[in-house]
Order: sequence, then C-alpha cells, then structure tokens
Amino acid sequence: MDVLSDAIAAIRTGRPHSGLRDKYAPWGLRFEAAGGAGFHVVLRGSAWLIPAQGEPVALGPGDVAFLAHGRGHAIASSLDAPLEDVRLDGQGHWPEVPTPRRDAAPDTVMLCGAYLLDRSRAHPLLTELPEVVHLPARVGAYGALRTAVELLGAELADPQPGSDTIVANLLDTLLLYILRAWWQRDGQESPGHPTGWAAALADPGIAAALRAMHEDPARSWTVGELGLRAGLSRAAFARRFTALVGQPPLTYLTWWRMTTAGRILREDDTPLRLVAQRAGYTSEFAFAKAFKRQFGVAPGQYRRRAS
Repeated sequence: MDVLSDAIAAIRTGRPHSGLRDKYAPWGLRFEAAGGAGFHVVLRGSAWLIPAQGEPVALGPGDVAFLAHGRGHAIASSLDAPLEDVRLDGQGHWPEVPTPRRDAAPDTVMLCGAYLLDRSRAHPLLTELPEVVHLPARVGAYGALRTAVELLGAELADPQPGSDTIVANLLDTLLLYILRAWWQRDGQESPGHPTGWAAALADPGIAAALRAMHEDPARSWTVGELGLRAGLSRAAFARRFTALVGQPPLTYLTWWRMTTAGRILREDDTPLRLVAQRAGYTSEFAFAKAFKRQFGVAPGQYRRRAS
C-alpha cells in the first residue's frame, strides 16, 4: 500500500468514463461544475483550455491537462470560438461522443475523460493541486504516462472483447500516472525545495512514517514509534511531519482512520464492530463517538445516507 494509491481510493466512486473526440474548427465545449475531476489529452492539433479560475492554457499535441476540482471549464479551438454547453446525464456521464465526419480530417483529436469523486473526505494530497495540472509534451518525459495514453486511445478507437474492463483499469492507471508526473516535476523544478505533499512524499523519513500509518491504521501508533520508522528523534520527527504534512502525526492518523472507516461504510455492509477494529478502536462506542465528531453523524446514519 502507498499514500498516493490510498488517497485516490478514498475519494473515488463509481466508474470512470472517457472517449475520443474529433473536432472541426471552430469548436468549443463548456463543461459545467461537477463533483468529479476531468482530463483532456490532445492527440492531434491544438486547443485552448479555459479554466473557471486562472489564465487560459494553450495545449499542443501530446499535452495532458487534468482538472482536479470540478469547478467547470471550457476547451475550444480558439479563445473566441463559440462554446457549446456539455452537461452530465442522469447517470452522471457526459453525452455520447458524436460520430466523426467522413468528408474531412479533424483539426483536433482529443482523448477526454472524467472521474466521479466524493469530496467530503478529500485527501490533502489532492486538494492542494492547482486549478489545472498541465503536463506539456516533452521528448523523453513521462514515458509511462504516454504509454497509458496510447493504450487507452487504442482501446477506445477499436474496442475489442474485454475493452470495458481494460478501459476502466487504464483510466485508473492514467490518473495515478498524471499525479505521479506532477509531483515528480514539482520536485525537479524546485530541486531541494519541493513544497507541500511533494515535499512530504520526497522526504524518505516522513514518507516511511506515512506508509506505516497507511499500511496499519489500526495499530496504536505513538509519535516515538513513528519517529523510529522515520529515523528521527521523537521531537525532530513531530516538527518535520507537522511542517510538511500540515498537521501533527497523530492528528493525521485519526483523520486517516476515520476516512478509511467512511469508505468501508460507503462500500459494503461490514459490521460496525469490525469497522471500528479496522479504524483502531477496541470499543464500538468509542469509535461511534469519534466518527460522529469527524462526520457530524453516527456511523449507521452515515451508511444509510451513502446507500
């Protein structure tokens, strides 16, 4: 288990979806604000990404743009192109991609997709992302990400038996590669001075302590034990962890335990006694009290609402 995978698993709901889009200039799409996150990959041609906040971003062939916060955005052939509203259907999916024209080659070919997210317990690793994560095409850069894009594009262009499962798994893989590429780039562009969670994941000691908490959240961790995992004294570890992660070690541990419990309650009917144990509580009553303090409702009520 690792922190990035856990952060995604804690917030992901439903199945991701994607499609290839052939566009003929002038064209423009405006996506309303939604609870999920979306991405665009320009396979051919160019486009302008116009976020809800911030300056437009020029996208060229091979560029990847990820919008983590669901605030709405537009993408168009030019900044003055007319925009067509694109809205989710009743199942939370974008409309079907129009059939490509046969009388001319498209000016732009894009791979677009969206992920359904539950933002009620979003991991800070995701909430600190910028409005637009832009990964421009560079020779030799993001090799694994480029491979995932090519595989996904091939499956969407020519579906075969098993494509539904392959596409869903490739979308999950693509999301992880996008985020990994962003944090690696942050560290490369600020060598020795990464910030936020990029710094936490790049710090061997803090990363080791985070992995320990994620691997065994039910364990009765102490700051001293976590410091040993980090190879630091208790006081030095507590200071460094708080500076990089933004909260003290045991505060983060409690937050992660409750987030994990919430995900279990949403996804299956595990008895509350076992949910409490997985969250590090020997008493179901103590767990329920802590859970209500974090979520504002009792575990059983939270489960009923989620269903």
